[in-house]
Amino acid sequence: MNRKLALIIGLQALIIILMFWVIVFYGKDEYEAYKHGQEEEIESPNRVNIESGITTITVTPASQVQSGIETTQLKPAHYQNVLSSLGYVVSIDPLIELRTRYLTAKAEAEIARASLSNSQQEYQRLSQLNQDNRNISDRAVIAAESAWKTDQAKVAAAETLANNIRDNIRQLWGEALAADITRQDAGAMMQDLLLHKEVLLQITLPFESANPKAGDTLNVTPTGTQGKAVQAKFVSTSAQTDNTVQGRTFYYRAVADDLRAGMRVSVGMQSTGKSADGVMVPTSAVVWYSGKAWIYKRLGDDKFMRFPISTENETDGGWFNSGTIKTSDEIVINGAQLLLSEEFKYQIKNENED
Repeated sequence: MNRKLALIIGLQALIIILMFWVIVFYGKDEYEAYKHGQEEEIESPNRVNIESGITTITVTPASQVQSGIETTQLKPAHYQNVLSSLGYVVSIDPLIELRTRYLTAKAEAEIARASLSNSQQEYQRLSQLNQDNRNISDRAVIAAESAWKTDQAKVAAAETLANNIRDNIRQLWGEALAADITRQDAGAMMQDLLLHKEVLLQITLPFESANPKAGDTLNVTPTGTQGKAVQAKFVSTSAQTDNTVQGRTFYYRAVADDLRAGMRVSVGMQSTGKSADGVMVPTSAVVWYSGKAWIYKRLGDDKFMRFPISTENETDGGWFNSGTIKTSDEIVINGAQLLLSEEFKYQIKNENED
């Protein structure tokens, strides 16, 4: 009996020991997670506050220095809207061909005119001799007259051909190019085009833009590149249209450099519309959230608030804003993403508690 009782007590003790280790084993992970969570709460104090519906982030000056948060006061800026359009580099091969045909027709006209002068003089000489006691036969006079009239027809045909080619050039390429290219010695602009010092551009400008005039310029860059803009000078109105872009077309010329025939170019020109005064928000100050652009304003030595900005007017260094943001505002230019992350951390914590 005593032996049986001892066996039962031993089994119970063994079961108790096993249960103890099971509890220790499975409770260890939960304990570690709880301990880690407590440490995080201690190490990450809540920096986000909501007062009167306004969310602010509090960061001590020492933490700002440690985190690399930098601010700057916005400066006044003047903005003139820039119209954007497209164009392309025109191949002048057809223009060169028309020039060659025109000069050839003019040369043939000059040759025919010289022959006409000779045949006319010959006809007049023979006609006079025929009248003087018929020293020359009527048949010789008739042949001379026929040669004279043939040369007249050749001159007229060559002149007509040259005029038709010139009119064709004027119709296709405009008066300015036609006047320059139909000269025996090409003008300075045409020489630069022929030597590929410059290229010819056809630019499509928006319907609302003003008509360009002599001396007007605009900036072009090869489409899809971030290269330096090239200044293009106005030449004349273009009679051709661009099937890919709606607007009015004009010819411009620009230094060749990296521009090649057939290359598409992006166009930027100052709008004639009303200008505006405001501030320029630098790119480094902007963070994106929910598809919108935001900045962080400094409200005090240790407080910041997220504020939306407009991205309608983009510039080289950021975005122009007027009205809602003022020159007296001090904004974060380095560390805005860190403040946004801190704000997200607060939102996630609240969601978990809910």
